[in-house]
Amino acid sequence: MEPLKKFTGLVAPLDRENVDTDAIVPKQFLKIINKEGFGKFLFYDWRYLVGEQDNPDFVLNHPKYRGASILLTRKNFGCGSSREHAPWALADYGFRIIIAPLFADIFYNNCFKNGILPIKLSEEEIQILFDKEKDTPNYQISVNLEEKTVYDNEGFKTYFTLDDYLRDMLLKGLDEIGMTIEHAAKIEAFEDKHPIFYQI
Repeated sequence: MEPLKKFTGLVAPLDRENVDTDAIVPKQFLKIINKEGFGKFLFYDWRYLVGEQDNPDFVLNHPKYRGASILLTRKNFGCGSSREHAPWALADYGFRIIIAPLFADIFYNNCFKNGILPIKLSEEEIQILFDKEKDTPNYQISVNLEEKTVYDNEGFKTYFTLDDYLRDMLLKGLDEIGMTIEHAAKIEAFEDKHPIFYQI
């Protein structure tokens, strides 16, 4: 994964609550196990009409949101089943950051394993950002992961909370396996100190 420290991106507003993982990636695509190319299936039933024609009423099909890398949405994003395909699709589409008041727990943790930063802000702060996006052409938000701040060029700035381990995963661009491998020397030293029957 690519490390994430400071990031600035175009904001796409998805003004919906309780967006479940079946809406993010419909079930018919779960048989595919290759992460690459999954962006095509993101919000499939909302993005496309019959024959995979773009639905002009869906926000991501608006030309002004082309290239958006920050998704702004409402509470309980990623609810439903635990499919990891959901963050696969979001990441492959180009989203590095999702900002919402609340995420489903399994989806939230899956994001970090796939290089996506899910940021929880209050509903009041989320509304401010929705209003700013509506009133500001090509609205962009910046994130400093080391300082845990979200800010823009319009005077908005706030802090978010995040577990240090999860933050380090993104700062280093590592998944859980990579984080464990960082301690390989210590693990081997520990194993060497113990009798062979304690080892697998």
